[in-house]
Amino acid sequence: MGRRRPKGRKVNGILLLDKPLGITSNDALQQVKRLYKAQKAGHTGSLDPLADGMLPLCFGNATKLSAFLLDADKYYWVRIRLGETTTTQDAEGEVVQTRPTEGIGEQQIRDVLPRFTGRISQLPPMYSAVKHQGKRLYELAREGVEVERTPREISIHELELVKVDLPEFELRVHCSKGTYVRTLAEDIGEALGCGAHVVGLRRHGVGPYTELPMHTLDEVRAVAETGGFEALDALLLPLDTALGDWPEVRLNEDSAYYLKMGQPVLVPKAPTEGWVRLYDAKGGFIGVGEVEDDGRIAPRRLMSGG
Repeated sequence: MGRRRPKGRKVNGILLLDKPLGITSNDALQQVKRLYKAQKAGHTGSLDPLADGMLPLCFGNATKLSAFLLDADKYYWVRIRLGETTTTQDAEGEVVQTRPTEGIGEQQIRDVLPRFTGRISQLPPMYSAVKHQGKRLYELAREGVEVERTPREISIHELELVKVDLPEFELRVHCSKGTYVRTLAEDIGEALGCGAHVVGLRRHGVGPYTELPMHTLDEVRAVAETGGFEALDALLLPLDTALGDWPEVRLNEDSAYYLKMGQPVLVPKAPTEGWVRLYDAKGGFIGVGEVEDDGRIAPRRLMSGG
């Protein structure tokens, strides 16, 4: 029997989706994938249904770069309510404890924030996608089961207090991958002695994508109806934008040939360490490479044709 041909169009690129509230990241992905009739698509890190904002969707060859966006820094706006802790650390959960907030003002909040910047340890919440013995923690939590978790080291690069409207306040958060903003909010509440939970969460940046416009689901639907595939494809960003300001290496025809065959190549005046973006002699993006100890550039993720 011959191989079954994949269904859908060959689409390559990255869509910065503004995920709406109330649906999962996978629901959003599947809706957009159907609109594009794309063969292959994936997202780059889940947003809770309670959270909205930037969800980069990778189509075709871009899925080979999704890991780099998963590992990238994230940028959030979060609104936190003091005085109440909940089962889920956000407004969707049941309130489990209420404590007074008298005596807590803007200065007290500012005073505790430095404790939560830099390298800190964070315990993954039960309502998270972390796996325990093959099962997601949130699945166990819904069954009323709580298991022991291992704290993880994360980095909070910046916490900016942007608004205080007690008992609520708003922060801008620049953090490493793996950061649970809900846990951060609860921990800040504990440091203030009154507890806290998240009432609003929006992601406004992922890795290199901090200033570019996002597209809502309604906008993508409207473009599909009025402009078809050509207009939809015009919304996509080029693959190499996922790699931010990585060094660029231009290969001559011979070097590109050997690299595409899986062989490391020596490129004059190339960087001496780290990851690089690879381009052919005509400027076409061909993938990601890494500089080896001997100075040669080895292929790590190469883009296929089509």
